[in-house]
Amino acid sequence: MTKVKICGLKEQQHVRAAVEAGADAIGFVFAPSKRQISIEQAHQLAKEVPGEVLKIGVFVNPSVEELRAAVEGVPLDYVQFHGEETPEFIRQQGYPAIKALSVRDEEDVRAAANYNVDYYLFDAPGTDFKGGSGHTFDWTLLEMVGIPRDKLILAGGLKAENIAEAVCLVSPYMVDVSSGVETDGIKDEAKINAFIQAVKKGRA
Repeated sequence: MTKVKICGLKEQQHVRAAVEAGADAIGFVFAPSKRQISIEQAHQLAKEVPGEVLKIGVFVNPSVEELRAAVEGVPLDYVQFHGEETPEFIRQQGYPAIKALSVRDEEDVRAAANYNVDYYLFDAPGTDFKGGSGHTFDWTLLEMVGIPRDKLILAGGLKAENIAEAVCLVSPYMVDVSSGVETDGIKDEAKINAFIQAVKKGRA
């Protein structure tokens, strides 16, 4: 059954809406982005997240100190590395980890094999920032590479209108949405609910 991560949450009511709609994971962005929040903000928002819902921090080329402060201060269940972090750097941190890879071609997908992490997140290339572009990539590229589906997270341009097709084609462990549940750059509770319900319908 495909799980759902709602990413880039900044407001208490949106965290609450995601949890109530059945989200399996909440994403807090600590990297430069219009969705960036502070550790203290994330700590306050995390109080709205029950224990069974994962709290995932999104970072781009973080320092060791930045990671430790966020993991312990929020606290976080997983660290999502969205930059040019090396496999060695990620291994040395020792946190449950997700490595995000921007996909333009098959070689980008094959790069996942360099990382020994818990999950691999495949995203469309960013525009101003890493990820969050609202664009999809060619999902069929994931068919050509033997990534275990129970370790695959799909992101990039997902929304209620295309999520059923995405889940059917890719069969990911989890789907990750941010801009697809926004209206004018702000999280939209109705869209959050519609997206989660669309995934749940596809689980049957």
